Amino acid sequence: MPIQIGQTVPDVEVIVVDDAADIQRLSTASLFTGRKVVLFGLPGAFTPTCSERHLPGYVKHYAAFQAQGIEVYCLAVNDAFVMKAWAASQHAPAGLKLLADGNAAFTQALGWEIDGSSYGMGLRSRRAALYADDSVVHQLYIESPGELRVSSAEALLNAAPWFALQNDEI
Repeated sequence: MPIQIGQTVPDVEVIVVDDAADIQRLSTASLFTGRKVVLFGLPGAFTPTCSERHLPGYVKHYAAFQAQGIEVYCLAVNDAFVMKAWAASQHAPAGLKLLADGNAAFTQALGWEIDGSSYGMGLRSRRAALYADDSVVHQLYIESPGELRVSSAEALLNAAPWFALQNDEI
């Protein structure tokens, strides 16, 4: 069962890629404690929808989240080297952290795992997003299979109480 509103983000070790250059192993507790964070999960780096729409939306609107004091983290079941190359290819801004969850430990702890074996992808993260303040989940958005509606940057910015973009800004 996926994590629920009011629950604490599970404490799991992940590898963090920041600024497409720095790679470090950190606990999710250190990433979420004392911070406002939007975490979005997606099936994988370099996959079509993830590379053409999902991550690019967060890259484009990163400053809007940052202006509200919200950090942005992207979660995928990929290794750190793939995530580093993807961050560079997507021009991810410094501060937008990519969480490499190669063994899917964090993905499973969140209850976001999906079986992509029929596509040759194995265990992956579903498309989802959450907003946590000091590690507590306040908002949760889980996509239906094959969709990108509720976990996009634009959807979160429009649905969230902290900010709303005008239609002509997205």
